[in-house]
Amino acid sequence: MKRRKFLEQCGFFSAGIFTSTLANASRSSFSNTRTGAELMSDIVIIGGGLGGCAAALAACRNGASVILTEPTDWLGGQVSQQAVPPDEHRWIESFGRTASYAKYRHLIRDYYKKNYPLTNAAMEAEYLNPGNGSVSRICDEPVVSVAVLQSLLAPAIALGHLRIFLNTHPVEASTDQDKIDAVGCLNKNTGESIVLHGKLFIDASEEGDLLALSGTEYVIGAESRQQTGEPHAPEKADPTNIQALTHCFAIDHLEGEDHTIERPAMYDFWKEYVPPLKPAWPGPILSLDYSNPRTLLPTELSFIPPGKKGHAPKTKSLNLWLYRRMIDRSNFKKGTYPSDITLINWPQNDFMLGNITDVPVEVRNQNLHRAKQLSLSLLYWLQTEAPRPDGKVGWKGLRLRKDLLGTKDGLAKFPYIRESRRIVAEYTIREQDITLEARKIAAGESGKQLLALPFEDSVGIGYYHLDLHPSTGGNNYIDMASVPFQIPLGALIPRRMENLVAGCKNIGTTHISNGCYRLHPVEWSIGEAAGSLCAYSLKKNTTPRMVRNNQVLLSEFQSLLTRNGVELQWTQT
Repeated sequence: MKRRKFLEQCGFFSAGIFTSTLANASRSSFSNTRTGAELMSDIVIIGGGLGGCAAALAACRNGASVILTEPTDWLGGQVSQQAVPPDEHRWIESFGRTASYAKYRHLIRDYYKKNYPLTNAAMEAEYLNPGNGSVSRICDEPVVSVAVLQSLLAPAIALGHLRIFLNTHPVEASTDQDKIDAVGCLNKNTGESIVLHGKLFIDASEEGDLLALSGTEYVIGAESRQQTGEPHAPEKADPTNIQALTHCFAIDHLEGEDHTIERPAMYDFWKEYVPPLKPAWPGPILSLDYSNPRTLLPTELSFIPPGKKGHAPKTKSLNLWLYRRMIDRSNFKKGTYPSDITLINWPQNDFMLGNITDVPVEVRNQNLHRAKQLSLSLLYWLQTEAPRPDGKVGWKGLRLRKDLLGTKDGLAKFPYIRESRRIVAEYTIREQDITLEARKIAAGESGKQLLALPFEDSVGIGYYHLDLHPSTGGNNYIDMASVPFQIPLGALIPRRMENLVAGCKNIGTTHISNGCYRLHPVEWSIGEAAGSLCAYSLKKNTTPRMVRNNQVLLSEFQSLLTRNGVELQWTQT
């Protein structure tokens, strides 16, 4: 059943929580995919981002058969179709990640060393960073991430354990009481339909698509302070208050050449636009000024691309060219690249005017168009009006690298999604579970190492500061120090649905705590836990809920995770 029809049949809506009477019907019928080919596997995974890929790897490794769907033609989600280099913690090279994520990172470096003309220094570097971007220890091109993920999944495909359907998205779900029977999907290029049957389902989609289609209770937007007890939650719940999405793009700089794009249709609008946020944004969005995420004080950034002979300089304020640079040409033999290449995922192209989730399709399309126009307008402004240290304006040599992102317009295949629908879970992670301030109070005078609230049902660990970008509800940044945390199994399990597991940023977090759990290595860990859980449940002929709530099963499952290289608690920081 399509999303709008589903929402119209919701039993009730209260404080951002959706529930549907459809789940209690004997069976919901298909309308769009009833004539499609019928396929069966042990586990059906909807969404081929990092969580979906990790879930598929784990499930196949543990003996299950898997069908994986992905709405674009690239696997990888954040690192590929959205083009964002991984945001990681400072210990990532040694610990605080799963063995399979460590392997993924190793294979990225290995791919460059085997296939690219690196300098001797780069070839010998233990921790090669292809782009040397300041945001991550491993900034790379999206196509490399796609190739590495495909290589990781290739053995399971060859053995017949895994089938992947690209360009395929879910459009309806058949349910019987508290279980999903099947999911109907369409190929956006061919119009062909398939009906996917599984014993267990994992929603690893970017927006929690399967939650809405199946009638699974979920939350979207901001909960109220009364609901969660979080100090930074608003007084009133607002399901429309969602972190901004961003349409990323990649550029290089060819000094002396003119690669100015056609003036975007909405350029005049975006040039004058000042985000209506509280606390206030310092001025027009197309500028080098923004609100410091931690202090919210007006802060000036820099933008100086490299010239023909030199490299982009470090400046007193952050030089945005270096921030998400995915190719540092000094890592490669002379002549390989005429310029560094950087990704534009900045505060200046965060789209705050509206949402694309749980809105009519015409509104969704309009907002996606406006988000793209914002990004193109930012590029045009950088090419024609951005201030330069030599007193001139504009960098005409900035070239949109359409080839690197595989699209005609040069923008990423999918917007960078920071916030999804989130299941109403057996356990919901809250701000006070993970912030440094709250955990200091909990630690008191004991002098114990500061960690997040401990969970007996931990299925993984992660760390990132609590980072919420400006939102469509008019909030400026919410940015706080956090502490190393665990991923509780209860956050992956819906309160009611028995054969559905959350597999990415749609777990049981709040609008605020999502700011820690939404990043790349944590999403991978969530997906790996989800895939492992489903395979283990099938072996034991039980449900994911029973695994969590039976101490013998839980202990055995956690032992399985540990044997497979999943860390369950922080032993060092």
